[in-house]
Amino acid sequence: MDILGLTITTGAVIATLNATIRQAIPITLGSQSGLLSERSSIVNIGIEGMMLMAAFSGYMMNSYLSGSDISTFADDNMRLGVCVLVGVLTGGLMGLFHALLCIRYKVDHIISGTVVNILAAGVTGYFYNAQTETKGKIPPLISNPWEKGDFLYNVGAVLFDKDIITYLTFVIVGFIAFALFRTVWGLRTRSIGENPRAADTLGINVYRLQYTNLFFSGALAGLAGAYLTLADVGVFERGMTAGKGFIALAVMIFGKWHPIGALMGALLFGFLTALQSQLQFFGIVVPHQLVALIPYAVTVIVLAGFVGRARPPAHVGQAYEVE
Repeated sequence: MDILGLTITTGAVIATLNATIRQAIPITLGSQSGLLSERSSIVNIGIEGMMLMAAFSGYMMNSYLSGSDISTFADDNMRLGVCVLVGVLTGGLMGLFHALLCIRYKVDHIISGTVVNILAAGVTGYFYNAQTETKGKIPPLISNPWEKGDFLYNVGAVLFDKDIITYLTFVIVGFIAFALFRTVWGLRTRSIGENPRAADTLGINVYRLQYTNLFFSGALAGLAGAYLTLADVGVFERGMTAGKGFIALAVMIFGKWHPIGALMGALLFGFLTALQSQLQFFGIVVPHQLVALIPYAVTVIVLAGFVGRARPPAHVGQAYEVE
């Protein structure tokens, strides 16, 4: 099919859409992580480090269990499920560490997040072994029910053949959107992000809610990291998160601190990232350096138009002292 002189094949379109979803998943989870944190009045630029530590811990656990004689872990699904859980818990603990620095010791939130990122880079770089071997990746949850050649096969190629974390991500976004604006927990979370003093006056335990939310914020970043090594790439490399945590924060701002808006921003970035690797299939010859710049340049341009109009929670980034 030719559109504006470009040759576009069905295979290229499907590949682009699949790559869009694959690229968007860690960004989406990271943006939800930042959203939970900043709605609780704590800036979290440590998402990058939390993702990296979780990716590393999940990968190393997979390596350990792959060589284990324990029969329980001979099954790939059981072993990989445990590894994902390890990654999630690692992220959660990193979130609590960030919360401890910000809440208990009143460390500036940016500095605390930087500490998390540097710590993660140092620990993973020191313990990483390029010779480490693992077995398997998380398999697709639902196979394409239609045969190749069927009219609906192309639809199924996009909707199915995805791992469980991919489907879970969309469920998580919907759950957070509902909980944040339709539950008591959500009302309390938004209140401590806007005015923790007023929330405290109404009997809300501000610190406890912040610690709880930061744990789940870290857990979401951990799930994003586990996705990278256990479902997407399948291996670990130093610095493999490659700025995804910071992109997630940009996406969160683009979405105006709303779960659905952040999801839309993540899909946009995922599409632009996927497009750069698919341009060759559309018959477009562009220097690869310029192509690689596209998603980041568009992110900056979009944010330049949105940051001024996006209003963050009023108390975000400020320390709070209970009287």
